[in-house]
Amino acid sequence: MIFLADLPAPSRMGDILMAFLSIVFEGAPYILIGTVFSGIIDAFLPAKLLDRVLPKSKILATLIAGFLGLVFPVCECAVVPVIRRLVQKGLPLSCAVTYMLSAPIMNPIVAISTLTAFKEFQGLSWATAGNATMTIARLSLGYLVAVIVGLVVLRFKPGQVLRASIANKIANAEAEDDHGHVHAPAAHFNGKLVHAMRSSMRDFLDTAMYFAIGVVITSVFNTQINQGLLNTVAGNDWLAVPSLMGLAIVLSLCSTSDAFIAAPMTAFSMAAKLAFLVFGPMMDIKLLFMYSSVFQRKVVVSLLIGLFILIGLLSGPWMNLIQHLHIKP
Repeated sequence: MIFLADLPAPSRMGDILMAFLSIVFEGAPYILIGTVFSGIIDAFLPAKLLDRVLPKSKILATLIAGFLGLVFPVCECAVVPVIRRLVQKGLPLSCAVTYMLSAPIMNPIVAISTLTAFKEFQGLSWATAGNATMTIARLSLGYLVAVIVGLVVLRFKPGQVLRASIANKIANAEAEDDHGHVHAPAAHFNGKLVHAMRSSMRDFLDTAMYFAIGVVITSVFNTQINQGLLNTVAGNDWLAVPSLMGLAIVLSLCSTSDAFIAAPMTAFSMAAKLAFLVFGPMMDIKLLFMYSSVFQRKVVVSLLIGLFILIGLLSGPWMNLIQHLHIKP
């Protein structure tokens, strides 16, 4: 009781700090997992292996990349350092972007959380309604949007999209292969493990800096802005859809938990909630800064505007289509 009596009185700065710490504690473990994964890729994945495994057709490879989240499920906090390493290891840029956008949605954990949040799945049995409309709409639209963006990226060279430092590494690696340079002998396991940990440390520090900037902005919005104002636009989809997408940007929720925030928003239509659940994992404040560690600034801005327009236009018709089909498991 003495400890409780000594707690400081509520304050604006205290609210911001609590919000900041809650998001950091939620997101930091995923960043750590992603950077460790990226270090392992850097040390143990043979160069150009992915390029040899994927189909030669870049369009087909991009279509397949949209499903990689089912095999390598990562959230949006972890995917950025992972795709940076995958690109350097030979994954085509269009496939990397498709995987980056689809993986936070097209993965089993997110599917289960969405089913549960919208009461489309209860315990080990389907709900009475038996209708997984939102889950199917979310995963399918997330895949579609990711593939569309990936196919657009096919038109560009890495130097036009990636930051100069990353594009140069790719160009140098390709030049060495073209000139038949002999690579250094493979290091033993312990050496590769040390290299993986060093790469992970560098990636974590680099990514965490951008993550922290985004979280500060999000914390201020979450605690200092009256979010009840959104209810004034809930009845009009032309306003509700972009409003919830804007909310997704600033809330910066993890894709494994955002469905529990969207489901209780009874004033908003299913189309608006769908836009929130697809746009948020692909683009939010922390991701804006994290994307900047991989892509050129103009590309990040184009990605923000393009995703906002594309998802905003598709969410309504797509939800209507899924509801019309009335797909049941």
